[in-house]
Amino acid sequence: MTVVVAFGDSNTWGCDPGTGARLGPETRWTGVMQLELGPAWRVIEEGLNGRTTVFDDPIEPDRRGGDYLPPCLRSHAPLDLLIIALGCNDLKLRFSASAGDIANGAERLIQMARAEPVGPRGAAPAIILVAPPPLGRLSELAEMFAGGTEKSKLLAARYRDVAERNAVGFVDAGEFVVCSDRDGIHFEPDQHAILGRAMATAARMVLG
Repeated sequence: MTVVVAFGDSNTWGCDPGTGARLGPETRWTGVMQLELGPAWRVIEEGLNGRTTVFDDPIEPDRRGGDYLPPCLRSHAPLDLLIIALGCNDLKLRFSASAGDIANGAERLIQMARAEPVGPRGAAPAIILVAPPPLGRLSELAEMFAGGTEKSKLLAARYRDVAERNAVGFVDAGEFVVCSDRDGIHFEPDQHAILGRAMATAARMVLG
């Protein structure tokens, strides 16, 4: 069986943009990806609301992706593919992070994953880096993400550079989906479906 770990934030967790509740398993992009790939694959969701790449959140603790990634990979070993889908929360005003800083945080996660012998035959797993789409129309989150919209438009190019530099797979989610205008951050169910299918295609390509 081919094992995939999707390491992400609230969009991997499946946060509904209108209610904040969790979308159903087969609605979330990871569930759609699982259905597309079939029973020979296992897609493991590792999504957490508010998770960052490497930034410590003084308001919401235990959200630093760099802290949880190594034990997460070890707990799911052996795995074939790691999907890193983070960066949206790094746009929060309280981190004061540039698009380049956020991409560097994603690169640090790639380096950490490559140091873990959790892939087939004790190697590192294959990796796909996913750039988040630009923010949508912000409402009650506008103050929290002040200045984030313009930075979010730069992330795809910065992430692509990181992926090329580290020779990992890359998906620009903004080529496929948009954030809901209900909160500007999360995906509507139809966007989950689109992204899930795109990620299934990317996984097949990366693993050959």
